[in-house]
Amino acid sequence: MKYLVFLTVVLTTTAALAQQREDEARLWEEMQRWMDEQWEGDMPAEQGQLHGMVDLTWDSKYIWRGFDVYDDKSATHLLADLSLFDTGFGANVVGHRANSSGFEDRERWDFMGYYRNALFPGEPHATNFRVGWVYYNYPELNRGESIDLQEGQLIVAWPHLLAVEGLQPSYALIKLWPARSESRLPDAASGWLHILMLDYVVSVRRLVPEWPDYTIRLHSEVVYNDGVTPLPEHPNPDHDWSNAVFGASMDVALSPDRSVVFTPAVYYQITLEETVNEDEDELWASLSLRYTF
Repeated sequence: MKYLVFLTVVLTTTAALAQQREDEARLWEEMQRWMDEQWEGDMPAEQGQLHGMVDLTWDSKYIWRGFDVYDDKSATHLLADLSLFDTGFGANVVGHRANSSGFEDRERWDFMGYYRNALFPGEPHATNFRVGWVYYNYPELNRGESIDLQEGQLIVAWPHLLAVEGLQPSYALIKLWPARSESRLPDAASGWLHILMLDYVVSVRRLVPEWPDYTIRLHSEVVYNDGVTPLPEHPNPDHDWSNAVFGASMDVALSPDRSVVFTPAVYYQITLEETVNEDEDELWASLSLRYTF
């Protein structure tokens, strides 16, 4: 049954990506899911095995680090992740497509390699961390029109630092730069982002005792943009706090072992800097179907 569900997800995703043009993402699903799925609780007990995840996400808008990538249009995202738990190393690829025409040149594929681990396990100052490198590729642009980017990142989280159980602060340090010398991006494409995050996770008992509980997550973040832009349309962002995001999501297991999970979510962004996003605020919904093995 597991393999049938997995095959169905893959085939459905492939068909959707073939018909539509672009984008995955998850706003900060890229970041948020790293913590939610790969840092949740202690490090996995099974060592030396290859584990993976496939995730299909629909967003009513694609807001990426404060930027409205598809001008209020919906997007579909596909993520495939593999990790070898006894080393901490892993890799993933994410595809992003707009569900409307006219955004072909914004189709993006993200290729990432990462290493994750934990320090001081069992202590109040226990620290989960992840370091990674990402290549952002825009394959639909003509030769000589590259806006490809590279990114180095460090994400740290402290699951037991605060007295409230389930309340976790975290921080992301991100360095972006153009991947090619002929990039259409301005000089401001090279720079830093600082993201402060706070998440609260709580379990709600399910009516069916033998099935897993629901997991509700409340997420908040604020972003300091040190003048960085991933898009030619926003050439000179101010060095300032650019946006704050608040969201709520709920994991609903569709199998007793939680290998298949459905996650509806809603997010609200307060735009603090109009050089990043001309719209004052953004509200969007997200639906995700995830399979882990």
